[in-house]
Amino acid sequence: MTKKINILYEDNHLLVVNKPGGMLSQKDSTGDQSIQELGKEYLKRKYNKPGNVFLALMSRIDRPASGVMVMARTSKAASRLTQQFKRSAPRKIYWAIAEGKVPSKGKLYDKIYREGATSYISETKEKGKVAKLDYRQLDYKQGQSLVRINLHTGRHHQIRVQFSHRGHSLLGDFRYGSNIKFPHRTIALHARELTVIHPTKKEPITFSSDVPSYWPEYFNYDK
Repeated sequence: MTKKINILYEDNHLLVVNKPGGMLSQKDSTGDQSIQELGKEYLKRKYNKPGNVFLALMSRIDRPASGVMVMARTSKAASRLTQQFKRSAPRKIYWAIAEGKVPSKGKLYDKIYREGATSYISETKEKGKVAKLDYRQLDYKQGQSLVRINLHTGRHHQIRVQFSHRGHSLLGDFRYGSNIKFPHRTIALHARELTVIHPTKKEPITFSSDVPSYWPEYFNYDK
């Protein structure tokens, strides 16, 4: 059964969607449906396109996380956006709910390395890749912190492992130490905003999406 896709923005060059938590960004060995496949099916139906539809992922989100994802509808748009991401030019804002009381604000700088499906904080300067972010606590209730994160690098599971390493696992993230249940295959991590330079208009454009409805009601998300 094909799921409905939540379109945030669409033009001749871009398709921007709100990926549900628990859905793959792109197809993998599981055979489960991905947001990229849903996007291709949507374009194929809407524009009655024969054959394969071009749709390139420009940003990826971990399967259990949700939020804004940008896809390119043309190879030219894909090439220009790829160069932006290589320069870390896009502004990426995430929201998360972490266990415990996170400091009011801070900057996290680590070296991260990956082994299989899991990432780790490196204890040596020689191993791993630099991972940087800054954050601000938006609210604290019931032993949990609502956090706004400005992501400067895009390492594998970066936010999850950096906060877990400091004793603040994200809700539902059993891989990185959480003991709090969240809806099936989801964690409290949401790509709230993404700002890119439009590939043809050459102007900044910001896409945003609300947190999922299953996030706790005791936080105020209108911030």
